[in-house]
Amino acid sequence: MDFRKLSAEAIGTFWLTLGGCGSAVIAAGFPEVGIGLVGVSLAFGLTVVTMAYAVGHISGAHFNPGVTFAFALTRHFPWSRAGIYWIAQLAGALAAAAKVLTAKTVAAVAASVRLVMTIISLDGEATRSCRCCRLRTGRRGRSASEVTLW
Repeated sequence: MDFRKLSAEAIGTFWLTLGGCGSAVIAAGFPEVGIGLVGVSLAFGLTVVTMAYAVGHISGAHFNPGVTFAFALTRHFPWSRAGIYWIAQLAGALAAAAKVLTAKTVAAVAASVRLVMTIISLDGEATRSCRCCRLRTGRRGRSASEVTLW
């Protein structure tokens, strides 16, 4: 089996899972971001299109075990290569899922820190923050604040 084809499938599946599922996680976990259903749909579509153009000529741009199965079932793809494609796709999807989980955890912590620091600054009890955060106050002092993670 050609290593380039397997790498292309793994990278394409990674990109699809990261872009599509990552946008769905952000839309569900942080509704104030406002990407909604249309944004998630566009994210899935655009990730498939970008990878189809980028690596589709190498591997056929399946990026989904279901697509590989359908091609093999209709005899457009050999069954002898389907299993190894599935392994490459699974590896790409698992790597992206780990990245999405890490990003979601960091974003949740950042949102929690932002909320706590905003409450503290509105009460007037704190004007500075810890080393990992920077508290910026608005023109009127502590009334408008924002925490930025470094």
